[in-house]
Order: sequence, then structure tokens, then C-alpha cells
Amino acid sequence: MSLDEILAAFKSGDIDLDNAVTQIRGSFFQDLGHSTLDNDRVQRTGAAEVIYGEHKTPNQIVELVQAMAEADQNTLVTRTTLAVCELVREQFPDAEYHELARAITLRPHEPDEVDSMIAVVTAGTSDLTVAEEAAVTAEFYGNPVVRIRDVGVAGIHRLLARMDDIRACRVVVVVAGMEGALPSVVGGLVDKPVIAVPTSVGYGAAFGGVTALLGMLTSCASGLSVV
Repeated sequence: MSLDEILAAFKSGDIDLDNAVTQIRGSFFQDLGHSTLDNDRVQRTGAAEVIYGEHKTPNQIVELVQAMAEADQNTLVTRTTLAVCELVREQFPDAEYHELARAITLRPHEPDEVDSMIAVVTAGTSDLTVAEEAAVTAEFYGNPVVRIRDVGVAGIHRLLARMDDIRACRVVVVVAGMEGALPSVVGGLVDKPVIAVPTSVGYGAAFGGVTALLGMLTSCASGLSVV
């Protein structure tokens, strides 16, 4: 229940003082032993906590999803597997697994959709896993997404052919491995915010993606944001 609902239930006598105090405390955070779920984050920031699935056990993820469902919150689990999703579906059949993004979404409430779009642009097919994680996350929060795939600078005509689609978007997310040249090129062709995302793929991805990151950082003066 929300804080207003808890106080209303206490005022009407449906719950006693001890129960109200327990529920109020639980409305801010919930201690699951292995994790402390920030139930109040959606009230403070407008977005509920995201469950980062990598290195968590399947049972930990299931318990976190259950706790968020009990708090009546939309749930996004990233970096996880279909096997974990099947466990979640035993309790929540509507849970959806996004294979390429490696994400689980459970949305009891449809988010308010916006009119503008976000472009998620990839340099190569090997960047798709990271790009799709970004796309699914954006859609989870109600943002329409245009996916523009495999338009790296080695064949720049592919990018130029999609510039009208890119320019029609409010924000451009550019996912690229190698030396990270694509975000620089896109940043010089659009008047929208460009978020550059390095990936540790490609023959030029030295030191686990550091090479790509350094290449993108040189473009920050052009207004790029690197994550």
C-alpha cells in the first residue's frame, strides 16, 4: 500500500498502530537479507529500482521481483537468463523475457508514453546485446524506440541512408565497439543529445573496451555524453 493508503487504513481502524508503523517502514525500504530494496525510489525519482541480475542467484532475483510486485511496482531485471525468467513466471506468468537484451520485464502498470522517440544506433551486429538492453530499458519507461543497426563508419553510406530517421528522434544512443568512431560521426551530423556507449567487441577493442572509451572521450567537447 502507498503511504496515503496506510494512513487511511489506520484512521478508519482497519489496521492497528503497530501494523501501520510496520507498513510505513516497509513503504520506504524492505530488508530481504541479501538485499535492501528501495521501495521509495519511485516516489523520489519517478522510477523504481532496477534489479541488476548479473552475479545474483536465481532465488535472490525471484525474491526481489516478488517484493517489487508486492509493492505494486513495475519491474525490470537486467543481465539475466531465460532460466531465471522461467522461475519468475511460476509466480508471475506475465513476466516477459527479452532474449537479446537479457532482460525481464513485468509491468502491472503501463507507463505514460511520450510523443518523441529515442534512436538506438549500433555500429555492428556484435554491439546488439548492449544496444538492445538500452532499447528495452527505454521502452520499459514508455519511450518509443527506433532501432538502427549495423551502420558503422566502415560503410558510412549505411549511416547516411538513415539520417532522416535519426534526426527525427529526441535523443540518440550510439553503441559502438572498436575505436568508437561512430558516436563522433553521429555527433557531427545531428543537433540532438548523443549518448555514446562503448562495447568491448571488435578487433580494436583493447583492454576490455578501454580503447573504445578513450576514442569516445575525445568527442566529449562536441557535446557527447559517454556512459
